[in-house]
Amino acid sequence: MEIRNIAIIAHVDHGKTTLTDAILKQNGMAEEGASMDSNALEKERGITIYAKNTSLFYKNTKINIVDTPGHADFGSEVERVLRSIDTVLLIVDAQEGPMPQTRFVLKKSLELGLKPIVVINKIDKPAADPEGTKEALHELFLELGANDDQFNFTTVYAIGRQGIAKRELKDESTNLNPLLDVVLEQVPAANKSAEAPLQAQVFNLAYDNFLGRMGIARVYEGTIKSGSNVIAKDPTGKVIKGKISKLFTFEGTARKETQEAVAGDIVMIAGIPEIYIGETITDKEETAALPAIAIDEPTISLGFLVNDSPFAGREGKFVTGRQIRERLEKELEVNVGLKVDFDIDPTAYRVFGRGELHIGILLETMRREGFELQVSQPEAIIKDVNGVKMEPFEEAMIDAKEEVTGAIIEKMGRRKGIMKDMKVKDGNARMIFDIPTRGLLGYRGEFVIDTKGEGILSSRFVEFREHAGEIRKKPEGAMISMEAGKALAFALWNLQERGVIYIEPTTEVYQGMVVGNTTKGEEMFVNPCKGKQLSNMRSSGNDEGIYLVPALTVTIERGLETMNEDEYLEITPKSVRLRKKSFENKKRT
Repeated sequence: MEIRNIAIIAHVDHGKTTLTDAILKQNGMAEEGASMDSNALEKERGITIYAKNTSLFYKNTKINIVDTPGHADFGSEVERVLRSIDTVLLIVDAQEGPMPQTRFVLKKSLELGLKPIVVINKIDKPAADPEGTKEALHELFLELGANDDQFNFTTVYAIGRQGIAKRELKDESTNLNPLLDVVLEQVPAANKSAEAPLQAQVFNLAYDNFLGRMGIARVYEGTIKSGSNVIAKDPTGKVIKGKISKLFTFEGTARKETQEAVAGDIVMIAGIPEIYIGETITDKEETAALPAIAIDEPTISLGFLVNDSPFAGREGKFVTGRQIRERLEKELEVNVGLKVDFDIDPTAYRVFGRGELHIGILLETMRREGFELQVSQPEAIIKDVNGVKMEPFEEAMIDAKEEVTGAIIEKMGRRKGIMKDMKVKDGNARMIFDIPTRGLLGYRGEFVIDTKGEGILSSRFVEFREHAGEIRKKPEGAMISMEAGKALAFALWNLQERGVIYIEPTTEVYQGMVVGNTTKGEEMFVNPCKGKQLSNMRSSGNDEGIYLVPALTVTIERGLETMNEDEYLEITPKSVRLRKKSFENKKRT
C-alpha cells in the first residue's frame, strides 16, 4: 500500500481542524461529534494548541495527516512537524486572505523545499473573495522567494464546515474527494526501501501512564519492528540503546498496535524512556544521524516563583519549589518552544516562551493539575550581539473599522510601531506594523477597548533587531487593599467610582492584594472590607440602594497583560489574584 504524508497549516481560525474532521468523517475514520481538538483547553478556546496525528485510507492509499496549531505562540509545534511530511495543505480564509501566521508557516515550508497545495476555504462567506485571495497568495509566494515549481501551486476551493471541495469555483461538489484526489496526484509516495538499514526521526512526544514517554517518528528508511533492539542518536553524537516494547500506527483519531511499520509511515514508539525530539532511531551504530530539527528562539521571559502570599497553600496540591521544578522539567520534554533557567534560585525559575498565550496555556494547565505558584511581569528578551543591544520585533496585522484607525496608529506609534502598509476597503482598514515585542506586551486590552471589540490583531515574530529605545506606556494604577478580610458590597460601591473593580463582594482579600485599577493611573490604598456604619438614628441616605458594576475578573492572560513591574500574579487551582511584591504599607513607602 502506498503512503502519503501531509500537514495542514494555516493562520488561526482559518478552518484547519474543521476540514480535517470533515475528511475523517467522510472516510469513516471518525464518529459523529468527534474532533481532533480533544484537549479540554482546546475545546474551551476553540483553537488548536498541540499538533496531532491521524490517518485515513483512500483509493488503496494510506494518507497520514498532521493537524497543526494556527497561533503564532505555538509555532514550534509547526516547525518540528514540517520535517516529517512531504507536502502541506495551506488553508487560507477566502475573506481574510493571507495573515501573519500564513506567512510564517509558508516561509518554513518553502525553506524545506515543500510544494504546498493551497486550499482557499470558507468560500461561502458573504464577503469572500477567492480570486483576490489567490492573487495575494501569488504575491506572498514571490515575496518569500518561492521557486518556479512552488509558485505554480495547485488551488482547491472548499467549505470545510459543509465538507465540500472543488477544483474550480464553477464545479459542483458534494464531498471532499476532489481535495483527496489532488493529494494523491501532487504528493510523492513516501515509501522507500524497506530492506535498507532503519532510519527514523522523532518529531513529537506523547505520554502514557502505563508505557511512559513515547516518541512519534517518521520512518525514512528500512523497517521498524516491535521487540527489536534499536539505537537513539542525537545530532551531537550522544547514543542511547533500547528495546521497542510497543509499536503503534495511527488510524483515524485512534492509535493501533502493530508488529512492524515500513519506510514512509508515521509510528509511535514505546520502550525508550529517554527518547527526545530530533533523535534518529536506527538499528546499526554506523547509520548517520539525521539533521537536527531547528526551532526559533523564545521572545519573552518571566519568573515562576513559589507562592508566598498570606493565602499560600490554601488551595494548591503542589506548592513547593521542587514540585514546580519537576513539572517544568516534564514540560521541557514535550514543549520545544520553551526554555527554563533553573540556576537563579531554588524557589524561583526563569521561563522563556514564544508569547503571552504560550505561557498562559502552560500556567492554566498547571493550575488545573493542582499547582500553586506566582509569576512576575513578562518581559521581552534583550540580548547583546557584538556590543549592540538587540530585541525581538514582530509584524502586527490589524483589521479594524476605518473610523478607529487614528487611535490605533497613535498608540502603535507611541509604542515604537512603524506602519509598513495600509489598505482601506468598504469602510474596513488593514494595517501592517513592525513593532518591538515590548511595545505589544500589554496592548491587546487597550486595542479591544479602542476598537469596541470589533478589531482583529494578529502578530508573528520576525527577528531580533537593534533596541528601539524607551517605550512610555500609560501606567496601570492599582487599588491596593490595606486590610485583610471579606470584601463588602458597600465598600466596593464607593470604590467603583474611582476605577475598575477586580473582585466581587464576599471575596477574601489580604493586605497588599490588588482589588482594582484606578482611572488616573496612581496607586491608592483602600479598605474593601469597610462596612456601613449602623445606628438607630434616621437619615435621608439610610435606605439608599447599592448598585455594583460587574467586576472585571482577573484571568491569567488579563493578569499577565495588565500587571506592573512591582506586582506578582498569584495562580492557584481556584483563584487568580494580582498582588504587590511587598505587603505592608510601611514597606512600600
